[in-house]
Order: sequence, then C-alpha cells, then structure tokens
Amino acid sequence: MTTEELDTNEKRAFLEWRRNLARLQENEELVLTPFEKNLDIWRQLWRVLERSDLLVMVVDSRNPLFYRCPDLEEIDEHKRTLLLVNKADLLPLSVRRKWADYFKQHDILYLFWSAKAATAVLEGKKLSSQTMEESDTDLDTKIYGREELLVRLQGEAEYIVSQKGTSAVGEKPESSSESALVRPKRVVVGFVGYPNVGKSSTINALVGEKKTGVTSTPGKTKHFQTLIISEELMLCDCPGLVFPSFSSSRHEMVACGVLPIDRMTKHRGAIQVVANRVPRNILEQVYKITLPKPKAYEEASRPPTAAELLMAYCTSRGHVSHAGLPDETRAARQILKDYIDGKIPHFELPPGEIDDETDGEDNSDIEGSSTAAADQSDDDASDEDDEEINRAEPNISHALNDLASFDMHGQMTKGSTKKKKKEASHKHHRKPQRKKDRSWRVGNDGADGSGVIRVFQKPAVNLAASSTSVVG
Repeated sequence: MTTEELDTNEKRAFLEWRRNLARLQENEELVLTPFEKNLDIWRQLWRVLERSDLLVMVVDSRNPLFYRCPDLEEIDEHKRTLLLVNKADLLPLSVRRKWADYFKQHDILYLFWSAKAATAVLEGKKLSSQTMEESDTDLDTKIYGREELLVRLQGEAEYIVSQKGTSAVGEKPESSSESALVRPKRVVVGFVGYPNVGKSSTINALVGEKKTGVTSTPGKTKHFQTLIISEELMLCDCPGLVFPSFSSSRHEMVACGVLPIDRMTKHRGAIQVVANRVPRNILEQVYKITLPKPKAYEEASRPPTAAELLMAYCTSRGHVSHAGLPDETRAARQILKDYIDGKIPHFELPPGEIDDETDGEDNSDIEGSSTAAADQSDDDASDEDDEEINRAEPNISHALNDLASFDMHGQMTKGSTKKKKKEASHKHHRKPQRKKDRSWRVGNDGADGSGVIRVFQKPAVNLAASSTSVVG
C-alpha cells in the first residue's frame, strides 16, 4: 500500500466513524463528551498501536475507570493491555487493596506506580508518603519502583511475542525455524492514555532523564517518540488522547485535568464536581475556611454549593475583582489545580463499594442525630402519635412549625389591617351617595344580543291646525 492509499483510507475510516457517532447522538439522544477531533493525533495513536507489543494504558489512581478505555483492549488479539495505575501514593493502602480485588475479579492486568515517587528516588529526595513502606509486603498492592517496573514490562512484552511466535508456528509448522530467526531484537512497549495522567512523567522516570516535556497543561506531547532503554526494550510514547464517552460531562473532564483549566468559561460547574466529591470537613481543613451550614429544611449531609465554596475561599484569601465583587474565576482555577495535584485528598472506590461505606457512614450519622432528637421528644410529649411523628421527622417539624407560625402571623396582620381600614372609613362623617335612578333604561329583551338604543322623537304636529293658523 502506498502512502497516498493509506492516507485516503484513514481519512475515509475517520469520517465514517465520526458520522456514526453523530447518528448515535441524534437517533438515541445521547450526549457525547468533547473528544479529540484532529485526525493527525489519532494517526499518532495508530502508529503506536502498530509498533507496540505490549500496550500500557496510564490512568489516574484516584478514578481509574474514568481514564480507562476498554475499546483499546480489543483491537488486536495478539497484543495485551496493561493498566498502569499512576499516582498510587495518593491512595490509602485499604483503597488500593479494594481496587486490586476489583481488577483481579475482572481479569485486568494492572500495576500500581508513582512517577512522582520514582523521580524523587532518582533525584535523591526522601519520600514523605507512608504508602510506599506499607505496600512492600503485599504484591497485589505494591507500588513498583523504576527497576522493578522495567523488568515487569520487558517480561510481559517478551511473553506476548513468544505467544505470537508459537501461534504462528502452529499455523505453519514448516516455517518453525524461520519464525524463530525472524523474532525482533527488541520488544516495544507503547504508552497511551488521557492527557495529564502522567505519561510523560512516567517515561522520564523510566528513562532516567528528561526526554519529554512535562507540564500541567494537557496536550504538551504532539507526536509519538521512541526511546531505547536497552538492547531488549524500547518505549514508545503517544500523545494524550481524549476518547469519546457518554457517561462523563465537560465539567468533570475539566475537574479531572483532561481539558485545560485556563480555557474554561463556566467555572462553577467544575467546582461543583469538586464539592460533590470532597467532604465538607476536608475542604474546611485544607483551606482553613468555614462553609455555611445547611438550612433547617435541607439535608444535613448535603455538599456545599459552588457559590458557597468560592465565596468562602475568596473571603479568606481576599480575592476581589476590579468591580469589587469576589474574583470567583481566580479562586476556581486555584481550587481545581489543588484538586488535580493532590493537595485536596480525594479518591473513588470501585463500583459496589461506594454505597456500602461512604453512604453507610453518612446514614449512620443521620440516624444517630434523629434518634437523639426522638429521645428528647419522648420526655416532653405524652401522646403516642405525636411521639411517632417527632421520631420520623425531627428536623422538618421545627421548620414546619416556624413556617406555620409565620403564615398565621401574616394572616393575622393582614386581617387586622383590613379591619383598621374599614373602621377608619366610618370615622369620616360623609353623606351617603344617592343612587341614581336608571329605571328609564330599556331592557334588552331581544335574543340577538345586540344593544338597544333609545331614540327620542318630538311629538307630531297637526298639519290642519297649523295651516289655518298660518292663513288666518
């Protein structure tokens, strides 16, 4: 195939794929998140997939399923995908154990890794996290070091190549000796994933020096590059790609660092994602602020709104815009950067574990407060029906009583004002107005509905009398 034929085939396939996605949005009314629409970036991914024997998908440990693309794992049956869970030092050991159980249950090849910790070891810095020490005993939750990860990647790639060679030998028995000679000298490990998940940092840590540019702004890498580690291993870095998805929103992609923070136009939506994920007390501890408490008629466990969080942050830091209003844009960018960098601790649990633990704790707290309020009502109330009502709705009853008293007070004040107005009208000694006599009006007895007009005519004059009087 020539270069021109390959170029036209790729353009045709890309256009058909885009049209199919557009049909899904129109026919099934699905909302598609923003994804990479540049054909040249996708070509970089295709070249990496063609070259690689082992495909490493780098994901963020705080929400691995958000950054995982299962479709890439089904492209070639002769290639295997390894899930490299980066930034694993930000997870507690118990959370890593749960994710390890989830990956093993779904037959996902995975490794825990921290590019930041590996870079610190190369530079001779001391590690401040305790997770590296806690995971040394368990291989499932172990955070791999640089040398251990290189050995593991090379071993997995060589195993895939050997399996491919044995399958080729099984298909063509007569060329077994030739297939052994045709084996590549180096195995190639390709790195793919979303922007800003740490692919470039991982490559630099594995190579041992800075080979690729690293920045917090996604989209730094524009073209794939190959890096020779040894005579048996070569790495291939792919630019970050945003894959199409129907589950996440644009605000969530901004909060996760997939889309650039400095280019966002609506900051409250992304801040609301942060407020929904991070508990209220952690936000108050990290930023030394006090968030407004929920109202009496609201749930006690509701997350703070984006406006409340931004207002509290701007007040504590003194961020004011030129118009004298709180500078919410500046505050939102700083909070999102802290959220992405890990200054604000947060993580997602595997599916099925979220409702059991986080929601269970919140419900237990709510139930504890409701039972305490119910015990107090038992001492004061004597009627059993009133006790059951107070137990069921301890918080809402106070709000309803306040609203009822407020309504009653409003009605009483309205009635009193009306009475005062009526009494004031009788104080003035005015003569009652006489009713005008309108009995002269003709009634409308017709069935056609038209108005009746009364015509006044002068009495007829006797012509004979008038003529004699004129002659005389």
